[in-house]
Amino acid sequence: MPSTPPAPKVYARRFGVLTAAAALAALTTLLGAPTAAAAPPAPISAAAARSYLATVTPKTEGSTSGYSRDLFPHWSTVSGTCNTRETVLKRDGVGVVQDSACAAVSGSWYSEYDGATWTVASDLDIDHVVPLAEAWRSGASSWTTARRQQFANDLTRPQLIAVTDNVNQAKGDLDPGKWLPPRTAYRCTYARMWVNVKQYWGLSMDSTEKTALVNVLNAC
Repeated sequence: MPSTPPAPKVYARRFGVLTAAAALAALTTLLGAPTAAAAPPAPISAAAARSYLATVTPKTEGSTSGYSRDLFPHWSTVSGTCNTRETVLKRDGVGVVQDSACAAVSGSWYSEYDGATWTVASDLDIDHVVPLAEAWRSGASSWTTARRQQFANDLTRPQLIAVTDNVNQAKGDLDPGKWLPPRTAYRCTYARMWVNVKQYWGLSMDSTEKTALVNVLNAC
């Protein structure tokens, strides 16, 4: 007889003034609901990513001299009062309710990087899959500010995803040669996302980064 699958990990670091009974009721409801799933645009296939990597000549990464996050303006207004962050939170969550300022006031978010589920929007960061500093070192230092703004707010490619804030902060500006999602089941998708973004935006790769991506994608 098959074993019962474990309940999803659900976190809510800020319950506010909910009573213990109300908190328990809310948690019970959440556990019985479908798991929230982040849904950035689908990346290129593993085969397409491997084919592209075969054409890449590794290049030594540039420096961060002159880099500033301010040179990649974000978050941009998408429509009305909604900016890129709030748009991604709405897209990547389940049952997301927004107020008149477009801020997410309730919902459920599953962080693909670590398998945690959150019920408070402030517990999530919007990760730039290819970090801004990494982009700077890989060619974006020569871009116009307008192009960097498009990159930092790219909703068309798989460049933005809502994930656990602490995990995103641990990633920092590291490339796949130095950091991969702790949830190994997502690493193939993450590698496809990374390659997709770098290919579209014409960003270079160093040898360690390329080797790590090849190793991940060969196992997909």
